[in-house]
Amino acid sequence: MSKYNLEHYPDPTAHRAVSRIMREISHIGFRRMVFICSPYKGDMVRNAERARGYCRFAISQNCIPVAPHLLFPQFMDEYDDEQRNLGIFFGLVLQSKCKEVWVFGSKITPGMAVEIEKAKKRLLPIRYFTDRCVEVRK
Repeated sequence: MSKYNLEHYPDPTAHRAVSRIMREISHIGFRRMVFICSPYKGDMVRNAERARGYCRFAISQNCIPVAPHLLFPQFMDEYDDEQRNLGIFFGLVLQSKCKEVWVFGSKITPGMAVEIEKAKKRLLPIRYFTDRCVEVRK
């Protein structure tokens, strides 16, 4: 944070305030973004609740969860094939910003298979977890 404003005049109050904020959040450290891959279609209420739990788990592991299946169905129709495919495409764009893909549950749905295949093509690390967030080796 510069000690000067945009007009190049000293601005010590803003400098002190922003510096204090930066010091306060510096203990948080770096958090990598992870793509949350889990079932959604079918029992969407239950699957959304599980996905929220997987996101909480990712946060507890010092990660930033990215769960497109919790975002896009808020305003896109899961049962309209065109909108569903567009939502999956949007999710794959977000996946490209992530460092890892975390797959949850024992069942791989067709939508999850698309996400996993794309992650493999991108050479992203893929980690597998049970629905209770216990990592398993594949």
